[in-house]
Amino acid sequence: MDIILLQDVDTLGTAGDIVNVKPGFARNFLFPRGLALRASKRNLAIADERKRNAYKRREHDEKINLELSNLLKDMEMTFEVQTGEEEKMFGAVTTNDIQKKLEEKGITIERHRIELKESIKALGIFHIPVRVSANMKPELKIYVIKA
Repeated sequence: MDIILLQDVDTLGTAGDIVNVKPGFARNFLFPRGLALRASKRNLAIADERKRNAYKRREHDEKINLELSNLLKDMEMTFEVQTGEEEKMFGAVTTNDIQKKLEEKGITIERHRIELKESIKALGIFHIPVRVSANMKPELKIYVIKA
């Protein structure tokens, strides 16, 4: 059965593609979730319009992501923390702290996009990647110093 994808489906293709799938898969999975339509002349016109709109939206999003990426890669942030004996930190610097500091500077980023594997528990300089899009990961330069 030929279908038109309305949204990107990982195993099949991108929005607007015409693919051949088994009827049961289309009827039980793709159609109920609104991921695809049957391939007909009317639906082909609808899919073509959606594909053009998706391309424009992707192009716009890529432009915004590039601006954000350029802004983040040049950014440096300083965290002043309390330390005890042998310069051991009380607490840690987490993704929440980084997100709050970014919001103070007027940049809104979701916390899960900050790729901090573990909380920062030591003094020093750290390069933390931020996933802006699938192919853009600028690094924030973070200084953790004694208060």
